[in-house]
Amino acid sequence: MSKAGAWRENLRQIVTLSWPVFIGQLAVLAFSIVDTVLVARHSSADLAALAVGASAYITIFIGLMGMVLAISPIVGQLFGARRLAEAGHQFWQAQWVALALALVGIAALVFPQPLLALAQLSPGQAAKVRSYMLALAFAVPASLYFSVFRGFNNAVSRPKAVMVLQLGGLALKLPLAALLVFGAPDWGLPAFGVQGCGWSTAAVVWLQAACATVLLRRDPFYRPFNLGRPGGWRPERAALKALLVLGLPMGLSLMVEVTGFSFMAIFIARIGDTAVAGHQVAVNLVSVMFMLPLALSNGTTTLVAQAIGAQRLVLAKQLGWNGLALALGVSALLGSSVYLARVPVLGLYTRDAAVAAAALPLLSWMVLFHIADAAQIMAAFVLRAWRVATLPTVIYVLSLWGLGLGGGYWLAFDPSGDWPAMAHGARGYWMASTAGLTVAGSALTALLWWVTRQRATPG
Repeated sequence: MSKAGAWRENLRQIVTLSWPVFIGQLAVLAFSIVDTVLVARHSSADLAALAVGASAYITIFIGLMGMVLAISPIVGQLFGARRLAEAGHQFWQAQWVALALALVGIAALVFPQPLLALAQLSPGQAAKVRSYMLALAFAVPASLYFSVFRGFNNAVSRPKAVMVLQLGGLALKLPLAALLVFGAPDWGLPAFGVQGCGWSTAAVVWLQAACATVLLRRDPFYRPFNLGRPGGWRPERAALKALLVLGLPMGLSLMVEVTGFSFMAIFIARIGDTAVAGHQVAVNLVSVMFMLPLALSNGTTTLVAQAIGAQRLVLAKQLGWNGLALALGVSALLGSSVYLARVPVLGLYTRDAAVAAAALPLLSWMVLFHIADAAQIMAAFVLRAWRVATLPTVIYVLSLWGLGLGGGYWLAFDPSGDWPAMAHGARGYWMASTAGLTVAGSALTALLWWVTRQRATPG
């Protein structure tokens, strides 16, 4: 096959696996969009509480989810090698990891004081945030269980099963959240505001987990994986160790990546409700855009891991670089398009002129922010397929925490007091975060080049 033909075939495979992931991820992100839009129409105070509470929740949950998602590259390689029973065994081992992490997540959400202290909230706002996070604590076990289900299905090239359940969850989330946020006086149901968002999410994810269990037991696709073999659910030290060796740095990387942005909301909350509400709208918009390179990264990583398992290392290398090129091109086009339409797009989020005015200048960094974000996520995901996760964590710490959060704090508040002109408020955080993402994307791409050169160069 010619190089052009191989390129087209690689892109076809990536897109085939990525589009269901993209639709499913949009459905999951739509949970946040639904919450943001509903609460924005309920009250600006509840919207500010949602921004802080959601940031704290993501900070806690994403790191835990990253650990259990170590199942994806491991199962992907086993699936590529056609070792299906071993792949199925990994599913149960990941569930033990998820169970242990769920206890950690629940404790952190029930006792969120360390995170809330950073935001310096008023007592009323702190109470709103705590009620929201308490509701989400009930969602953690089901969410982690479903994360293992999702990681397993993506690794065995079956993302459509996950997509269907995620779309079903969204169909239930919208009316349930609206009912709980605004209440139903005729039925005697009070308006829960931001807390209603948390309870609706908890109800939906538990239903998704139940449906996933039924699918695993009844769908013949899963029979070759021998998920129901006697004793297959028992914990095994070697398998758990393999998951944790890869999962701990993966989880830490994701936590650093997410906290690089979620802590922005916590610190921006010090400026006031309008500033953090505008930030929440802007973050939600770029998060929607991020779903596309994230989906392409998932599809590419699945194919790379399967090629490595099949000992087709040159193909694995080609797939990784083809995926990176595709993600950069698509993200440049999407970022430019949304930036040009930013004013009417913001109008879809809020009718509050002050909140829209606070969000608008943050989007001046959108195009570069989005392209750099696409580069770093694709490179990081492909490196995980090669089971390289520790050094990327170091890169994330230096670029996203050091340059992004540290530089953002200086640009936003200028704590030294020596450079008053540098106190850019929320915009300062976006400037620094864009720089941090650019450094991370460049460094991870360079690391990917080195890894593939060492492991997949013929001869």
